Amino acid sequence: MNFLRGVMGGQATGSQPSGAETIHKLCDRVASSTLLDDRRDAVRALKSLSKKYRVEVGNQAMDQLIHVLKTDRSDSEIIGYALDTLYNIVSSDLEEEEQEENTTKHSDDVGSQFAEIFMKDQENVTLLLSILEEFDFHARWPGVKLLTALLKHQGSQVQQIILVSPMGVSRLMDLLADSREVIRNDGLLLLQQLAKGNAAIQKIVAFENAFERLLDIITEEGNSDGGIVVEDCLLLLNNLLKNNNSNQNFFKEGSYIQRMKPWFEVGDDNSGWSAQKVTNLHLMLQLVRVLVSPVNPPGATSSCQKTMFQCGLLQQLCTILMATGVPADILTETINTVSEVIRGSQTNQDYFASVSAPSNPPRPAIVVLLMSMVNERQPFVLRCAVLYCFQCFLYKNQKGQGEIVATLLPSTIDANSISAGQLLCGGLFSQDSLSNWCAAVALAHALLENSTQKEQLLRVQLATSLGNPPVSLLQQCTNILSQGSKVQTRVGLLMLLCTWLSNCPIAVMHFLHNQANVPFLTAQISENLSEDEHLVQGLCALLLGICIYFNDNSLENYTKEKLKQLIEKRIGKENFIEKLGYISKHELYSKAGQKPQPSFSTPEQMLFDHEFTKLVKELEVLIIKSIHKSSEDEKKEEEVKKTLEQHDSIVTQYKELIREQDTQINELNQQVMSLTSQNEHLQSSVMQQQLQIQQHKDQYNLLKVQLGKDSHHHNSHNETVQVNGIQSEEVCSLREQVEDLKKQTEILKGQLEERDYVIESLHSGQLAVMPREQTASDGITEDQTSHLRKELESLQSQLQSQSAQISKLQNEKRELRHKLEKATAATSSASGDSGGTANSSDSEVKILGLKKDVDRLKEDVKALTESKASMEQQLASANSTIAILQTDKSKLQTELSESKKEQDDLLVLLADQDQKILALKSRLKELGEPVDDEDEMESGDQDDDVDDSHGDDDEEDEQS
Repeated sequence: MNFLRGVMGGQATGSQPSGAETIHKLCDRVASSTLLDDRRDAVRALKSLSKKYRVEVGNQAMDQLIHVLKTDRSDSEIIGYALDTLYNIVSSDLEEEEQEENTTKHSDDVGSQFAEIFMKDQENVTLLLSILEEFDFHARWPGVKLLTALLKHQGSQVQQIILVSPMGVSRLMDLLADSREVIRNDGLLLLQQLAKGNAAIQKIVAFENAFERLLDIITEEGNSDGGIVVEDCLLLLNNLLKNNNSNQNFFKEGSYIQRMKPWFEVGDDNSGWSAQKVTNLHLMLQLVRVLVSPVNPPGATSSCQKTMFQCGLLQQLCTILMATGVPADILTETINTVSEVIRGSQTNQDYFASVSAPSNPPRPAIVVLLMSMVNERQPFVLRCAVLYCFQCFLYKNQKGQGEIVATLLPSTIDANSISAGQLLCGGLFSQDSLSNWCAAVALAHALLENSTQKEQLLRVQLATSLGNPPVSLLQQCTNILSQGSKVQTRVGLLMLLCTWLSNCPIAVMHFLHNQANVPFLTAQISENLSEDEHLVQGLCALLLGICIYFNDNSLENYTKEKLKQLIEKRIGKENFIEKLGYISKHELYSKAGQKPQPSFSTPEQMLFDHEFTKLVKELEVLIIKSIHKSSEDEKKEEEVKKTLEQHDSIVTQYKELIREQDTQINELNQQVMSLTSQNEHLQSSVMQQQLQIQQHKDQYNLLKVQLGKDSHHHNSHNETVQVNGIQSEEVCSLREQVEDLKKQTEILKGQLEERDYVIESLHSGQLAVMPREQTASDGITEDQTSHLRKELESLQSQLQSQSAQISKLQNEKRELRHKLEKATAATSSASGDSGGTANSSDSEVKILGLKKDVDRLKEDVKALTESKASMEQQLASANSTIAILQTDKSKLQTELSESKKEQDDLLVLLADQDQKILALKSRLKELGEPVDDEDEMESGDQDDDVDDSHGDDDEEDEQS
């Protein structure tokens, strides 16, 4: 054997085998051993060698280790050894000794290569996910570490495999619920790598209740006072929320913003902040900024801002802002966070304006922050944060802009207190160029898109020195420009002037009124200066272009045309446009336009403001077009503008007219709908009444038939006694019904009187209409009119006769009531006589029949009332018919004939009522009550009157 080794180049006897040979033997042992213990020992040995001989173990043992994972799943110990070995191969965490020999970059390359080899078969990742389902610690923990290392090297590929794997993300989310903290903590690191840069996985993780679990862990660990686990949770939350609108909405709708408030509850004693606490609070502030970042959709940002104010989170941040002993980096990040929480939110901006610092006397938080901004001894990042906060406070806040400008006006200056305007002016004219730039930009934000404040700022007067008159703020800015100060100062002042003069012709006029301003600008633009001065030249060209574009030609020496001629003679159009382009070509211009927050590494780089870059983009094209236009083109353009303004005014008037008409149409539609509903309701009520009348008629017929049958039978003595006992109650109810009938008759009489009044008014209207009818082209003859008048008089006489009949009917009812009382008394006396049992029973039957007849009479009176109401409606229609008579005679005759028919119907109903009253009297006679003959004669006369009225109506019909 030793001979063979010597021939094959092996080591001599007694020498130690090399690491590669040992690894080769161990790999053979893993592959060929049948005993599980032998394989386990071999894998354990490979694990111990994997750190020192990482490349050798990776090259020779990776396939055997993967095979062990597939075949020896039942033994968790060997699975754990295999996973640890693979982790050591793939991971970039090197021992100190190895770090001395190899660089970290080489380690990353080796780990990435082995991770790529492992990932060639996607089933390996699926196998690893299935191992993570095992609860055994020896298998689960190494599996988590290995998968995390694979994600670091082959993140996108592993993410795609997990994404398509059934329940892949859900298995990994179970790691957060593991009771063993080491697995839970490594699970956090795994989820950080898994969710990085993949929106789909971020959404799945969020909907797997990740927010709830992470916030619970942060609370259990002590919020900002917690350890590195809190940091890992916050990093994972940032990964899930950053640039993911869906998760941000889910976080807000799940009321998780409210749970962030306890994070920022800082005690009074802020001394001795640990490094971990500073890191945790820094990440917490970043998480708040993720939710309200300016790059988010405006609707989502405003909703989160509203929630933060309502739950008290903004108030808590302002408390930290005004607290003492807070570390500088935390204070800076808190200022940036408050800035974005209030940016564009009027409610939050108003609250921030009301915050005061705990000083004596109390000062507004804005004033305290501005004092830090204009103080050159403060850190640069803190001054940038204060400037950003001031810009966010004024963003879309015209109320705040007015308050800041008002502190500069003479009428509001308080000599005993320091205001924001005084601080801005002090910074604007200080010796520190950064203070000049910050104050100029801050003051420019107080004028953005607010022409009112631009005009108000023209009133500001500054005292320069004793004995000299005050000068305006605009004049002082141009004076400093002409003195040739630092580039940063001049850039800030030029940006302020460009913002001030844009869209404000009055400010342009004030600027041009100073005779030295235009020559200074033309001299700056026309000179050939160094590259450092190119930006100043570009801004001077922009300012001069603004003076041309927004010039209202109020100054004869500096009209648009004269300024263009001046540029063409002294500068040249092409040279002017080239100098104007220096602004957008500057290297810091694009960086400033990316996001609103000023982010510069050094103070010297602070040259551009984000909002100013947007203003340059807007005005550059307009100024170039204005320079190339001739006077004729401008006149045409002004005419077009006037025409468009007139057209817009006309369109506005029509729009207002259309709105008014729309409102009227809507009101009319509502009225039509209400009337339609009322009509339907009335029709339904009429139908119901008709059905009730028909039902009453049917009941009456049935009762009449039953009464005829019951009259042939007699009851026994006991039944007679019972009937006689009930008879008095029936008579009382009959009396009440007669009283009701009396009241209804009086109502009917009043309605007839109203109808008489309507007929009289109709008659008077007819007399007034007659002169008009005589002059009409298709008028009516006097005979026809007299005939119509006779018909109306006859109609009135008929109604009067009906009123008389109603009064007679009332008298008869009174008599009937009296007779009914007598009949009741007679019946009660007859009930005590034992010999008159048969007569009492007959009387009882008759009383019952009489009750039924009275009920029927009541129903008929109701029907008569309804008929009278319908007759009143017909009379109203007759009134309208008389109005129509002027144009159509035949239509009037038709309406009158219809009215007569309805009156006939009413007379028929009255005749029916008389017959019913006669029937009621006959019933009383049957009861044995005497009835006067005069009453019968009156009823007969009434019948004759009814017949006569019918005859008269027939004669009138024949005449018509």
